[in-house]
Amino acid sequence: MKVSVSQQQLAHGLSMVSRAVSPRSTLPVLANVLVATDDGRLRLSATNLEMGITCWIGAQITEQGAITVPARTFSDLVNQLPNELVHLDLNASTHTLNVRCGMSNTDIKGIDAQEFPPMPVAAPQEGVPLNVANFKEMIQQVAFAASTDEARPILQGVLMTAADSEVTLAATDGFRISVRKAALSEPLPVPIQAVIPARALQELARIAADGEQVMTMSVPSGRGQVIFHMKDAELSSLLIEGNFPDYKAIIPRSFKTSTTMTTAAFLKACRQAEIIARDGNYVVRLNILPGETEPGKVEITAQSEETGFSENSVEAAIDGPGLVIAFNVRFLREVLEVIKTPSVVLQTNANNTPGMIKPAGDENYIHLIMPMHLG
Repeated sequence: MKVSVSQQQLAHGLSMVSRAVSPRSTLPVLANVLVATDDGRLRLSATNLEMGITCWIGAQITEQGAITVPARTFSDLVNQLPNELVHLDLNASTHTLNVRCGMSNTDIKGIDAQEFPPMPVAAPQEGVPLNVANFKEMIQQVAFAASTDEARPILQGVLMTAADSEVTLAATDGFRISVRKAALSEPLPVPIQAVIPARALQELARIAADGEQVMTMSVPSGRGQVIFHMKDAELSSLLIEGNFPDYKAIIPRSFKTSTTMTTAAFLKACRQAEIIARDGNYVVRLNILPGETEPGKVEITAQSEETGFSENSVEAAIDGPGLVIAFNVRFLREVLEVIKTPSVVLQTNANNTPGMIKPAGDENYIHLIMPMHLG
């Protein structure tokens, strides 16, 4: 293999695939990144056997070839090189990759590319086309609500259902539920349902380019995998087996009180309350006060024996009776940070039933939060 490639492109490609490298594996090759020539481009791949990321970068190829080299060593080296052409030259008999750039000349010991696990191959023409910008926003509004508890693997995933002309993502950690719907550009011949690891979707949102590009999603039947294919990158992930909770049964059909606030003002008040509340189990009280003669307001209070007391008020348009209800302020902040509309609606029934937050004027996103005990 003899290849010349720009340092910036190589560094960007390595940063993209390195997140799939397995840091603690009994297979040494999983700590490596595959560097291979592929149809006139340079292909970089990494996998931890659960998730794999591949990217292709433009290169001048003089000789074909492939090798795997330690991901961290190669990435750290390339990041330190000057912004010039990097020349890669493989000695196949010793599995050594020579890296030359400017005044720098380095040999890196590798492992034969034959030992690298085969990456799943998608047939993009069979996949579901997704608008990259829309799908990234869907992931950002849902994946954070998935659980990080390894004892309940099904809750570490995001349930994706796609049928007719609509796709839905849903995630829950048992204390909150995030659900986002979006229209598909074309109707599906066969419905799809799969539980995708939240981490894989978050990585997808990280590596997907901004703009109005289209990616294709393939769920090959019987393989327990999902593959997302973009113009210069591909991410594959194992699906999570098991029954996802019936979250629709938990969502209340109606609410007694609807409180509309400015998203930025509510978010700022929650951030200030969190400074005190983080030393008291993140509990904040929301006192929803409808106004008869003047505008209504929501008082947001946090108290901690160690830290002190905080109270903020936000003006609100309130339809329905007043209420005092407690929530985890971190949950409130995290959902408000992913809502893009200027105003947000909080819907409630009682202090012991879930509250629902949604963007004002947008029925495609809902976020349900279980209340905390009012001490």
